[in-house]
Amino acid sequence: MRDFDKLSTYFSEISSILPHLVTLKKLQQMINWISDMGISARSQARIISGVRNFYSYLIIEDIIFDDPTELLELPRLGRKLPEFLSIEEIDELKKAVDVSKNEGHRNRAIIETLYSCGLRVSELINLKITNIYYEDEFIRVIGKGNKERLVPISPYFVKELAFYLEQRDKMTIKKGHEDFLFLNRRGAQLTRVMIFTIVKNLAITIGLEKNISPHTFRHSFATHLVEGGANLRAVQDMLGHESISTTEIYTHLSDDYLRESILSFHPRHK
Repeated sequence: MRDFDKLSTYFSEISSILPHLVTLKKLQQMINWISDMGISARSQARIISGVRNFYSYLIIEDIIFDDPTELLELPRLGRKLPEFLSIEEIDELKKAVDVSKNEGHRNRAIIETLYSCGLRVSELINLKITNIYYEDEFIRVIGKGNKERLVPISPYFVKELAFYLEQRDKMTIKKGHEDFLFLNRRGAQLTRVMIFTIVKNLAITIGLEKNISPHTFRHSFATHLVEGGANLRAVQDMLGHESISTTEIYTHLSDDYLRESILSFHPRHK
């Protein structure tokens, strides 16, 4: 309805024409008007989608017979990459955890798991003890669409987990939650909201200016792998992406890395 209000406002106050009588040219002028208001390209695309639905409705109701939005182009959406953290920033966040508190070692283990294994929040809260294979040094992750993948574990992960499991063994665990790795103080599976809260509070504690979330650690995981020379296909497998194009969105190459790659491999620089 808000999208329709913009359409209605433009044609009643700016263009003085009823919405069901407009042409493609008039709609393009409306989009330019919206753009001049400072509305982002992403929001413009959503408004156009709402306008298209409105005109589809008019056709269904036999109010109009030609759809003026048929050739209406969407604005180009830039690929917005989320923030990623340096190794130093991740270590600083871990150090900010107060391990004297009951949940201290758990929270450090959560941060390390998010970064070392590149897990989604849903994968983290559903991670089970029986899915950790210490001898083979990997964890079995249940991703989107119940698809399974194997992710190697680091010595840092094993170390932080050992401290947490020592505390976890002393907890009274709620029935049915015995196999979930990360538990709240009541012995039940953690929620997505709790993971977001832990990350946000740690960012505030160290005065981190970046706007981060649990997903930032996943992006950092992929970024550091690529910068370290990992094959993009391998990163795709580690992240559990069906399409390589999705992996490219989550892997951000720093300017220094790109410059180094050009200087190392382009024939003009040899």
